[in-house]
Amino acid sequence: MLTALGLNTVAETVYRAMLMHPQDGVADLAAAVGHTEGEVRDALDTLSELSLVRPSAENAGRLRPVSPEIGMEILMARQQAELAAQQQRLEASRAAAAQLISEYTDLRPAADHPGVEQLVGLDEIRDRLSSLTRDVTDEVMTFAPDGPQTAENMAASRPLNEQLLGRGIRMRTLYLDSVRTNRPTVEHANWLTEHGAQVRTVPSLPTRLIITDRSTALIPVNSDNSAAGAVVLTGAGMLTALCALFETAWATAQPLGDEIPVDRHGLTGQQAAVIRLLAEGHTDETIAKRLGVSHRTARRIASELMERAGARSRFELGVRCVQNGWLPATRC
Repeated sequence: MLTALGLNTVAETVYRAMLMHPQDGVADLAAAVGHTEGEVRDALDTLSELSLVRPSAENAGRLRPVSPEIGMEILMARQQAELAAQQQRLEASRAAAAQLISEYTDLRPAADHPGVEQLVGLDEIRDRLSSLTRDVTDEVMTFAPDGPQTAENMAASRPLNEQLLGRGIRMRTLYLDSVRTNRPTVEHANWLTEHGAQVRTVPSLPTRLIITDRSTALIPVNSDNSAAGAVVLTGAGMLTALCALFETAWATAQPLGDEIPVDRHGLTGQQAAVIRLLAEGHTDETIAKRLGVSHRTARRIASELMERAGARSRFELGVRCVQNGWLPATRC
């Protein structure tokens, strides 16, 4: 029941037993919860690390549980700190990926760049992608940052996806949160899930990305026009960074069937992304593309944030965001 807050089943059972019988020692607790004394001691170590038990001031050598009110506050604060740290890692990975992508925007012939293959035009991209998916043996990881998918693209990809999943290939795809309001895309994602794939969503993604078997990655040269050209990367260092970027984004994403969570300020990930992008100086057009929404929706979100913050201009919105803790002051 409390596993989401960092407690395993045994530790939770021992904590509940201690709340009911705070004077019990290890032997009594073991008898009460039906575990060995060794398991109870391991659980007490876990509870101590989480600050859910503390040494008794009255009985030397005994531990007493903290109250559930204090205990749950400690666990939630700990989880909030872990989420904040994870978000920082995601931002760092995004920055590293953006730098990596920019370095290969104007590639010379592939022969001059070991581990890099340049593709020009949609036909070359499709041919190379077909060979990559044909040869995959274990896993495909994908960033799909274009928002709601077109009916043509979904129909075209279904036979290949079905073939891969039928071969037991693990498929994980990250869409933007904006697809949740697009019924055809949701139905396609549900179809993927029913056939064994995993689908999650995030507020924003840095670029389109396909990684096969953690050994090959395909990235567009121009994120604004993915059909113009792409690069195939096979260098170990580059793949390590891109796989880390995917895993960090995946860890913070939400399964499609789950409700979009809000942070401690009541902001959704999409709203927080708009604040971050505005602070970085992006236009409504760029923000709309990054979130996979229309320009009107991007403006609406910004207007709602201004109204919520009591700001009359976007500059004032930035100030209010820092004052309210919605945006770290170092970003300004």
